[in-house]
Formats: sequence, C-alpha cells, structure tokens
Amino acid sequence: MLPDYDRLSMAILLTTGTDGRWHPGIGDPSWMGWITVVGYGVAAWLCFKAWQKHYAASRDIGQESSGKKDHQLLAVIWGGIALISLLLGVNKQLDLQTWLTEVLRDQALANGWYADRRRYQVGAIAALAIGAVIACALGVYFVRRVLRRAIGPLLGLICLILFVLIRAASFHKVDFLLMSGTIRLNWVFELGGIATIAWFAYAATRRPTL
Repeated sequence: MLPDYDRLSMAILLTTGTDGRWHPGIGDPSWMGWITVVGYGVAAWLCFKAWQKHYAASRDIGQESSGKKDHQLLAVIWGGIALISLLLGVNKQLDLQTWLTEVLRDQALANGWYADRRRYQVGAIAALAIGAVIACALGVYFVRRVLRRAIGPLLGLICLILFVLIRAASFHKVDFLLMSGTIRLNWVFELGGIATIAWFAYAATRRPTL
C-alpha cells in the first residue's frame, strides 16, 4: 500500500501526464482549486435546501392556486442549479474542458485545418456569445412568473457556464489574461459566480414563502 503522499502524487501525475496531455485524476491540486471545489459544494447544498423549501411549499398549497405553480417552477430552477453546480464542482478537478480541447485539436491536426484554428476559435466565441443571449432570452421567458426571485442565481449560473466554455475554447491570450496576476481574473469570475448563486440560494431559504 502506497503512503498517502505517494497516492496523491500519483493522482496529480495522472491528470497532467508526462506526455503533456489530459489524463483522469486531480486537475487542480492547488489550494485555490480545492477552495473552489468546496465553494461549488456549498452552493449546490444551499440550492438543494432552496429546492426542498419550494418543493415542500408546492405540496402544501391547493391544486388550483397560482402560488403552487410558482413554487413548482422555483423548485425546478433551484434543483437544476444545484445539479449543475455539483457537476461543475466535479469538473473542476476532472478538467474535462482540457480533454475536449485536446479532442478538437487532434481533429484539427488530422483534418488539416489546425493552421487556421484562430478563425474557428473566433467563431466559437461568437457562437457562445450568441448562444448566451438566446439562452438568457429563453430563460427570462420561461421563468417570467418568478423572474424577480430567479434572475440572480440564473445570472450567476450563466457567468459560470460561459467561463467554462471560454476556457475550453483555449485562446492562449485569454488564458494568459485569466491566469496572470496575484489575484487572477479566473478566480474572480468563477468564485464570483459561485458566490452569487450561494448568496441567492441562502436568501431563498430565509425568505418567507410566496
């Protein structure tokens, strides 16, 4: 049996690999990486508690009440955000966007369009921006009944998803900007999105029911 230190070292090596490619393992063993994972976990837990509250409230309200539908919609929103936050926390260490980047790079090399990759990356960023606008519009439409209570956590979630997707696009200049400095912008964006979700989830658990 390997000592704990050796097992941790092997787990880190599995992630980075001596070949410089993605491998299953711990993607970010730094102290900030683990703080971020804990943050995702706390946010997911608070969202779960908000889901519990609205789910229970929807069961206590009469079938014909409009408040029942509002609680059901809020329960769906909080349950979805809880699940996504949990998955993003797991992905923080699996670093699946790096794996996705490698798959796309391999395809670019195999098909001969790697030299023109910048054009495709710009297109990917533009598509993400358009997709974000469409997603926001659709989200506002579907949650319009409870928009006042849902807009905060949804904005935090959109911020996190965009952050992950932009990192996956692998612009070196963007990566350098996000990763440089004593207080890195990637910490600000990611932890800011997590904190936004956690704050609104906590507020939802403390707020009186509809």
